[in-house]
Amino acid sequence: MIGTQLIEWFARNKRDLPWRDEINPYKIWVSEIILQQTRVKQGFDYYEKFLKKFPEIFSLANASMDEVLKIWQGLGYYSRARNMHEAAGFIVKHLNGKFPDNYHDLLKIKGIGDYTASAIASIAFGEAVPVIDGNVNRVISRLFGIQSPVDAKEGKQQIRRHAEKLMEKASPALYNQAIMEFGALYCVPQHPDCENCILKTVCIACSKDIVSLLPVKSKAVSIKTRYFHYLVLNTNNFTFLQQRSTKDIWKGLYEFPMIETDSEADASILCATKQWQRWFGDSRPVIQKISPCITHILTHRVLKIRFYELADACPAFDGQPVKVKWNEVHRYAVPKVIENYLNER
Repeated sequence: MIGTQLIEWFARNKRDLPWRDEINPYKIWVSEIILQQTRVKQGFDYYEKFLKKFPEIFSLANASMDEVLKIWQGLGYYSRARNMHEAAGFIVKHLNGKFPDNYHDLLKIKGIGDYTASAIASIAFGEAVPVIDGNVNRVISRLFGIQSPVDAKEGKQQIRRHAEKLMEKASPALYNQAIMEFGALYCVPQHPDCENCILKTVCIACSKDIVSLLPVKSKAVSIKTRYFHYLVLNTNNFTFLQQRSTKDIWKGLYEFPMIETDSEADASILCATKQWQRWFGDSRPVIQKISPCITHILTHRVLKIRFYELADACPAFDGQPVKVKWNEVHRYAVPKVIENYLNER
């Protein structure tokens, strides 16, 4: 009953999106990965750009990681791009370029979790498995008055049981898209229009006036502040870039040589660090310009960033960073904050 109502609502209210009504598992996969932690409006452009560059899985598998990260530049959560590239290689090498046609086998692919496997299995192959994302958690929590945290085991189990019961098994693709769209457009986090909701008469949260309290989450997000100091060297139309390779943010992206400090630091403190001394020794590069402090916010981190433009620098870099012509810097995939700096420079 509820599933039918949602599908009927979806037919009248669904947004016209480029991946809507798509049944190609590759394109569904691309859209779902891009839309994780991404606004639909922003994802639209990246979806079109990504498919233009990599129209099918073979072109993605055969691309270099740098090419993939360059297309992904500015979208954030770069592990998604790295996992997609690795998954594409696996599917091409071991599965002849064909996606598994069921939920359980899709889960075996690196980077494809419960949500993405459910979306591909139901939309591309018609398998009756419910998609559960933030929107679905919110709708089902409110409908059934679930007060267990949705990010804890008990809450997850309750959500899944109700989702499976609600699913219209004859139309799993439509049901999954409908409940996600309903959560995104109507049963929104703040101030939903409960008075005119099609599910008002069966919504426990509405009847108990606890809509604003649901869904419940138990995990407190720990926010860490980090301080990055980028050294922008300008020597005879060259600068230096290094690739982030450690298990940290922006892995695989390029950046200017960087010194990280535990707290805010001025130029005198920066010049006294061991890393500065190792790179520049007794030479005295001229700091021509220091940018204002830029606050760059990630999911669990706040970055405080400054750019230091240096002249007369003779760095003693060992391996990375590498020398790059200024007119070739744009070829490298860089974090959004550095892209902004380059565009304004």
